[in-house]
Amino acid sequence: MWNNFWNVIWLIFWAFAFIAYLFALFAIIGDLFRDRALNGWWKALWVIFLIFLPFLTALVYLIARGRGMAERQARDVQQAQSQADDYIRQVASASPADDIAKAKQLLDQGVISAGEFDALKAKALGNKF
Repeated sequence: MWNNFWNVIWLIFWAFAFIAYLFALFAIIGDLFRDRALNGWWKALWVIFLIFLPFLTALVYLIARGRGMAERQARDVQQAQSQADDYIRQVASASPADDIAKAKQLLDQGVISAGEFDALKAKALGNKF
């Protein structure tokens, strides 16, 4: 019975180690192609070493380029956050007058009816109907 139990524990350990290695491998490959300062030949060399000496290369990469990897990741996260904030500001900054003007334009084009225009106008002004 204990033999089977420890086999299961051993299997779980190696499955965890393999999945952690895959995460590290994908993070390294993603970082390689995200790095604009690294020459294409160096990228190819890193990938070749990752194929033939995967564990050693991953360890060397994380030691040698870990700081730059973290800086690139932080820069990309900050850029994505900035773009999301700009988009939210752009979408949310419409004033009630802008909403009414858009609704009036739709009314003039015949896309919406007068009743729908009145409902949109009331909604833009914050009135409940």
